Amino acid sequence: MKTWQDVASLYQIYPRSFLDTNGDGIGDLNGVTEKLDYLSWLSIDSIWISPFFVSPLTDFGYDIANYRAIDPTFGQMEDFQALLKKAHDLDIKVMIDLVPCHTSDQHPWFQESRSSRDNHKRDYYVWRDGKDNSEPNNWRSLSGGSSWEFDEHTGQFYLHSFLKTQPDLNWDNPEVRAEMKNIVRFWFNVGVDGMRVDAIWGISKDPDLKDDSPNPDFYGNPNDYGAFIHNHCKMGPHFQEYLRELASVCDEYDDKQMVFEFYPDDKLGDIYHQYSQILTVHPKASAFYI
Repeated sequence: MKTWQDVASLYQIYPRSFLDTNGDGIGDLNGVTEKLDYLSWLSIDSIWISPFFVSPLTDFGYDIANYRAIDPTFGQMEDFQALLKKAHDLDIKVMIDLVPCHTSDQHPWFQESRSSRDNHKRDYYVWRDGKDNSEPNNWRSLSGGSSWEFDEHTGQFYLHSFLKTQPDLNWDNPEVRAEMKNIVRFWFNVGVDGMRVDAIWGISKDPDLKDDSPNPDFYGNPNDYGAFIHNHCKMGPHFQEYLRELASVCDEYDDKQMVFEFYPDDKLGDIYHQYSQILTVHPKASAFYI
């Protein structure tokens, strides 16, 4: 089996629309397996499979309700293991998505977290009281509107950098970091060769939740995401520390790799400096630039 150092190409597969093998109109893992010979013929030597985990699919599977279970829509674990075996027989490495910044609001962690203020899982997410009868700060969601959603049951706001159905995990909680490392270990033990890590910039935020600065060059809706310089809502003071901690799981295995999604923010200064914050954290970490 070639090493990651020898890999020359990475082919992304969105399984839902790739190939349907059971006639239900939805692509599946067996469809990926069926086309591996063709991908090998094309000289593809690694594939990245977008999320196939249990999910309510409010964000194309990036809202995960169970990190260790395959959504029955796509198949079973034995289907994925068959995919891995054939890929490895063809000398194709398999990378899957890890979404560490947030979960689905249907994830059991969040269901427990929102059940009461004193639940043990409360601190798995970012909860805050409002300020002056409004949101805790001015942070905007990439999906539009405020990054905060009020929960009537417990009378606090929770943070979501994307949809309100995707509450942000609190990476300042060491238990959350341990959970994510164990999820990586689970899939490495199943046999995947690497992780493409989604929206990694969101794992560290300003601990004081300071307001983001207005963007003087923006002339659209003042409530839009682009109306602000995102100098407090992402890439906070523990960004590299937490990144390094996650990537260190690769050291426990032979030839595992992590590729971190990265899209720079020119309002935060030198783009190369932002890029290098990922490249310098660990020898088995690299950045996927978009």
